[in-house]
Amino acid sequence: MRDLDRMDRLVSTRAHSRANMMYQANAKSVGISYLLWFFLGGLGVHRFYLGRNGSAIAQLLLGLLGWIPLFAGWIVLGIWVLVDAILIPGIAREENERLANHLVNQIR
Repeated sequence: MRDLDRMDRLVSTRAHSRANMMYQANAKSVGISYLLWFFLGGLGVHRFYLGRNGSAIAQLLLGLLGWIPLFAGWIVLGIWVLVDAILIPGIAREENERLANHLVNQIR
């Protein structure tokens, strides 16, 4: 009986270690998000990195095609990118929480 308990603890410890390694490997960095925002924010690259693909595509299209409607698209994009500077930490936290919950559910 003690061996089974010890084995369960060992498996549990290994599963938690693996989940922790997976979390650290896949967690989103606020610093990297800001670097992507600063250099490529007009193309939505920081949103692709943070897993917000729908809004990233919208930013990419506005960045590439925003000049067509008398540059109004670029004005909207500029405001959106500035607002993203405030939103990045919250988006990264949400994505990391989603990842942690997913990994915890895999252990169970």
